[in-house]
Amino acid sequence: MQVFIKRYRILILHLSFWCVYFSFFFYQIRFPIRGQEVTFWDAFKNTSFEVIFMALVVYLNYFFFLPRFLKHKSLARYILEFSLPFALLIRLFILLKRHLIDGNTRMICYFYEDKFTVNVVLSTLFIVIFVGMLKFAEGWFELEAKKKEIENEKLTSELRFLKAQINPHFLFNTLNNLYYLAFTNSPNTTEVIAKLSQMMRYMIYDSNHPKVPLSKEIEYMENYISLEKLRLNEPISIEFDVQGYTGDVMIVPLIFISFLENAFKHGVSNNFSEAWIKIRILLKGSECIYTVENSKLPENILKSEEKSGIGLQNVKRRLALSYPDNFDLKIEETADFYRIRLKLNLA
Repeated sequence: MQVFIKRYRILILHLSFWCVYFSFFFYQIRFPIRGQEVTFWDAFKNTSFEVIFMALVVYLNYFFFLPRFLKHKSLARYILEFSLPFALLIRLFILLKRHLIDGNTRMICYFYEDKFTVNVVLSTLFIVIFVGMLKFAEGWFELEAKKKEIENEKLTSELRFLKAQINPHFLFNTLNNLYYLAFTNSPNTTEVIAKLSQMMRYMIYDSNHPKVPLSKEIEYMENYISLEKLRLNEPISIEFDVQGYTGDVMIVPLIFISFLENAFKHGVSNNFSEAWIKIRILLKGSECIYTVENSKLPENILKSEEKSGIGLQNVKRRLALSYPDNFDLKIEETADFYRIRLKLNLA
């Protein structure tokens, strides 16, 4: 219903105006303040004639003279062009009105007075101007729609750019891991290549959709964790817990991975056997709570670790574009650990 109203809002405005005008004029004729009550049929004929005439003058201006004025933007030319057909139509209306009301018998003197002519001219001009303003309203609606379209295209392009930054980052890290495994003649090299192929398929094809099943995002994260485990010499404590039904839940792709990458980058090292990571995804109705906690590397190890990677500002911007006013991100840092808590409203 909202889509229908938005699409035909100008038409609805016009129809609403003429319905109100018809009702008001019909009531005014049918139940006059003074004088004899007019029959329903006479009131209906008189009102219909009034509305048809007004609509003729109004839309002659609306569809012909006003668009010409908007092109040449000369007020004097517009008035000159519109005045002659306006005067002819007013004259025709008055003659037909006199014939319709009393058959030109002059029994009702008001319709032969200058006062009646002035009233017709002023009331017609008022309605012409009022409906003409809807032309400018129509232009404003079109301008707003165009601005909204341009804004959406701009935001979509920005979102694609931010998402594209994730792919080189991921490839850089994984190729480093692959190089290390190949250099050490690790038997896990082929497994890493297979997992990398599976992850790249997700990044190239699935992540191009606005939203993907949460189960696929979780599978992608599990593959990433497996690759990181293969890279490490020493086993570390990694907990990945998913609570709630994920079957039909859809989510914007590659939102969670940046926080997971940062957890491994800042909290895990081959030189720190006490490292740990805890990942939790909790689904409650339309709400998804994603929590990542990781140990904090000692200063001497942290300084030797490479500090490249996706920025937090990138993730925040993607969240703002994908879930405007529907996310809450909290980041906590203590002497021993980092914690991020992201709450998403997926409704």
